[in-house]
Amino acid sequence: MGHLLSTIEFAKLIIKHNPNISILVIIFDIPAFSITAVESYIDSQSRELDTNRFTFMTLPPLSNPPDPSSPTFFRAVIDLQKPLVEQALAARSTKPAAFVVDMLCVTMIDIANELGVPSYIYFTAGMSLLNIMLHFQAIADDKGVDALIELNKSGTELDLPGFREKVPMAQVLPMMFSDPESGWFNLILDLARMFQNAKGILVNTFMELESYAVEALNNNQNITAYPVGPILMLDDAGSHKEDRDSIMRWLDAQPPSSVVFLCFGSMGSFDEDQVKEIAHGLEQSAHRFLWSLRRPSSGDKFGPPSENETFEEALPEGFLDRTAHRGKIIGWAPQAQILGHQAVGGFVSHCGWNSILESMWFGVPIATWPIYSEQQLNAFELVKELQLAVEIRMDYQKDLKKNIANFTVMAEEVKSGVNKLMGMDDQMKGKIREMSDKSRKGLENGGSSHNWLTRFITEVLDE
Repeated sequence: MGHLLSTIEFAKLIIKHNPNISILVIIFDIPAFSITAVESYIDSQSRELDTNRFTFMTLPPLSNPPDPSSPTFFRAVIDLQKPLVEQALAARSTKPAAFVVDMLCVTMIDIANELGVPSYIYFTAGMSLLNIMLHFQAIADDKGVDALIELNKSGTELDLPGFREKVPMAQVLPMMFSDPESGWFNLILDLARMFQNAKGILVNTFMELESYAVEALNNNQNITAYPVGPILMLDDAGSHKEDRDSIMRWLDAQPPSSVVFLCFGSMGSFDEDQVKEIAHGLEQSAHRFLWSLRRPSSGDKFGPPSENETFEEALPEGFLDRTAHRGKIIGWAPQAQILGHQAVGGFVSHCGWNSILESMWFGVPIATWPIYSEQQLNAFELVKELQLAVEIRMDYQKDLKKNIANFTVMAEEVKSGVNKLMGMDDQMKGKIREMSDKSRKGLENGGSSHNWLTRFITEVLDE
């Protein structure tokens, strides 16, 4: 869902930038993910957009979907969409001018090649991840995949393209190396190889945030990366109105910069033991808090936590009563609106890339608590490379399919991290405010991201 939201916002930016372009968005029905949430979002967007220039097409469910627990699930489910995409395009009267494909859907480049049109990848993560994927792929192709596995076993710190600081292996895509048989290992290498079949990669970042990473990639690769971000969905006013109004009323009653907001993304949830430790840490910190505490998916079932239900039964006895004067537990969270509220002074985040960009946009300091995907790398980049965040942990990792974490973060660490976050010194706060200003100016006429977007659109129209 995070990829979809970001992609649609990027599509809106293209249309706003050039009146001669129309866009068809093709959306897959993927097993194990709620199509209801997708359909609700599409419906709300369709009411707001010019349907002459912006069309949504949701493909039918797969007749024989792969098992979501399979190591090759993502690869298989995307490959099975290809005939459906070909049929959908064949039914249209005009050939597209270009393909823009999600970073996990690069097999669709084959269809673009058959049609004789250029293809670009929309990369919803940061430029540093792109650098590392291409770097690991080059090592695997040159020395074999065993060289990567041995590098991981060494536990060394690495000099990596796009980073000034040495990066510990524990922060370098742990989901890739934790189990080479899981499917992630080969998937990431295959994606990196296929990236190079595209004409360019549109990256949701901005030059001022990841200048070193942008320069490293564009100076050393045979592919052009376009930093066109931050691409953000700042207004989702069409959903959960009652919940949103309740949250905003509560924030309105809090002093400026006094609330720490805890939210862990579309797949972020914790078991009962971890919930108790977070609760104890928050209580001991004595800070005001707004906590998106969502019930995990049931048993060992793979899927996102509940959209609406909280996990209050996991809280310590009496916690809600003791903290009622300074805390609020919620399920679904209008994250951008919360981060933009003057009462919020800090953000405990899983370090998903969209969340990082939103936090930078609003100038809200982050305390890092990565969970899955490339979030450990993002946390390292924020804390060590850019010095724009404080650490609760950078090496926490959860196996989403098994619903098991590599350790429990104890209450004392939570308390310490929240206190560091809310007591951040003026120098770091100033750096974050400066980055907030740069993120906004980059999208303005003449800004760095605006210029990269202009270059991309010009290339498509001149093709």
